[in-house]
Formats: sequence, structure tokens, C-alpha cells
Amino acid sequence: MKYRFTNDYSEIAHPRILQRLLECQNEQNIGYGFDVHTENAVKHIKRVFNASNADVYLLNGGTQTNLTVISYALKPYEAVLACDTGHINVHETGAIEGTGHKVFTLPNTNGKLTPNDVRKALDIHIDCHMVKIGMVYVSNSTETGTIYTKKELEELYKVCKENDLYFFVDGARLSSALSSKYNDILPEDMSSLCDVFYAGGTKIGLMAGEAVIILNDKLKKDFKYHIKNRGALSSKGFVLGIQFEEAFKDNLYFEMGKQENELALYLSSELEKLNVKFSSKVETNQVFIILKNEIIEKIASDYGFEMWEKGDKESCIRLVVSFATKKESIDMFIKDLNLILNK
Repeated sequence: MKYRFTNDYSEIAHPRILQRLLECQNEQNIGYGFDVHTENAVKHIKRVFNASNADVYLLNGGTQTNLTVISYALKPYEAVLACDTGHINVHETGAIEGTGHKVFTLPNTNGKLTPNDVRKALDIHIDCHMVKIGMVYVSNSTETGTIYTKKELEELYKVCKENDLYFFVDGARLSSALSSKYNDILPEDMSSLCDVFYAGGTKIGLMAGEAVIILNDKLKKDFKYHIKNRGALSSKGFVLGIQFEEAFKDNLYFEMGKQENELALYLSSELEKLNVKFSSKVETNQVFIILKNEIIEKIASDYGFEMWEKGDKESCIRLVVSFATKKESIDMFIKDLNLILNK
């Protein structure tokens, strides 16, 4: 295998994150997130996102975070609305349903939900014989690599507030989304665009970790108890604290996103030269291309990627650029793909 474009978490961590962990390896800390590193990380995160009144918690992974937040927010008879490509619908093995909450879906529009989708879902769920929509879930960036504009999030949040729904933004790839050349959302805008969101670390150069930022006071009470109840409270919480402290003390968190986005755009520009078809516009670090199945089979012997949508004659594959991807790896892939295409 020459290189894997399978995901953005195949490498351990950014050198600065690893170095900081090594510096703290023999340091003794209080457990469960009560340590000084977590305290500092929380201060940095609140500053960056203009969320001084938020409650911030560090959890280990994305599915765990989604499960913990959604199961806290919803009553037993409530459901969460997502688009059909939403991570909680297609990539979490029924984790949300396992907590007793239905994931209700509608077809995506370029990977996104719209305010009209929310209204449509509310029109469908009209009485007590059906689950009640209690939360709207989106991710930024989306599962197809697209991003929400500030206006789109504002309009979604507006319709949520009008209908007494919580609005939850999954930010597993928030660094990439907010660092996109097409993005118009400032980090400090996030505190006014939703009830709760998280800043993902696992997919942007941390060993692990997602920072949950709770903005709505109704979601704050005893949340740490709920974290523990869901098995999400890390005894070595300071390991997460050290990483987020390092990532947010300056601009490292967004620098990593900017770097991978730039290389993803470079990859897409080189693919365009080969007349490769794209299934969606490249806005972040995920690149979706359509190739004949025989071409995919040949390139798969040397490169890793995810089969996204399989067809009879041609299929869509996903190429993901990580914080650690080098231009040389992209050039090597393009050269080999070009040879296969022209045989």
C-alpha cells in the first residue's frame, strides 16, 4: 500500500500534540476532567468561540458525543431529525436508536438539511401516535464534504427556535469547515448559531477527543452526570485536556484544517486535469470522484479509499486528505491513476 486516503485519522497526531503529551508524560493530574490542562483548554475554547457562558466538556469520539448529547436532550417519545446522509443515520450502527430515540430522515440537498425540511418533518409528525421531533441534527462539514453558510445555519436555528426544537451541530470536521476558502462563518459566530455543537479533534490531528460546547442553559444541568451514565467520562480526562489546550492556545486547530483543505483543492485540480468526474463540489478535505469499476479495482491495489456509492459499471469513491498528507503522496497517486486511465 503506497498511501491511504481512507480517512483523516489514520495517523496518530500532529507533532505538536505528540510533543506536548511527551512533555507531560510523568506529570500527575487529577482525573475526570478536573485537571489544570482541561481547565486551560476550556478557557481557550470559550475564547475562540466567543462562548463565555457555555459549558464545555471533552469526550473521546464522535459517535459517543452524538449519543451523549442527543440522549440527554430528548424525552423518551422524541426523535432527532437528520438528512439521509447524516452521520447518526448511516455511520453509527444504530447508536442513537439504541438509546430509544428514532432518527427521522429526509433526503439531503447537497448533503444538507434546509428549513423547509424541518417544516416538512413537523407537518408529518402531527399527533401523539407518532414520535415528536425534538432536535435537528446537522454536521459541518457534511458527510459529502460540503459546508453550511452562516445564513443557512441562521435560518435553520430560527425555525428550530420557532418550533421549540434543539439545534445540534456535529463538528467532527469543524476545523476543516471553518477553514474552507468557501466558508463565511467565523469561529466566534458559532455561539449564536445553535444550542450545542462540538469541535472535533479526532479527525484533525489530535489522538482523540471532541469538545462539546453547550450554549443553551436547558441542556446544562447535571450534564456531567449524564456523561458518566453513558460511559463517556474518561478517567484520564487530562490526556484530552492536554491536546485541546495545545490545539486552541493559538491557531493550530484551524491551521491543520486550512492545510488539509488546500491539499484537497490541489488534489481536485490535478484530478480535473485527468478529466475525472466529481460527485460533489470540493469544499473541504473530502474529495468524491466517479471512476469505472475496473479503474477502481486497479488503483485499490496501491491506495486506500472508501467505496462511497457502488454502481454496476462505475462507482463513487471518497478520497480524504488529512493533516499529515503530503503533496508528494498526492502527486504519486495522480501519476499512478493517470497511467491506469491511459492504458
